[in-house]
Amino acid sequence: MFRLWARTFRDNHLLQDTCIEDGSIDTRTHKIFRALDEICYEFDLSKPIWLEKTIAEFKRHSKVRFTQDNFIENIEFDYLEIQVIEED
Repeated sequence: MFRLWARTFRDNHLLQDTCIEDGSIDTRTHKIFRALDEICYEFDLSKPIWLEKTIAEFKRHSKVRFTQDNFIENIEFDYLEIQVIEED
């Protein structure tokens, strides 16, 4: 089972969170992008842009923060954090 936890924060306070599970037999990358699509739909967000900095951070820690720099539209929070909490 693959599980990805997503949270939004403003002023270091948790605003909303969700956990996306994926039991499919697919690549890790596909599972992450599919989960991110579900998160954006659930939180009513545009999809964030993966900058080189965010890609490197996610590869290193399986956790990344998307700030205003990663979104085209204005966001109502300081950052969206996603973290892989379980992998197959």
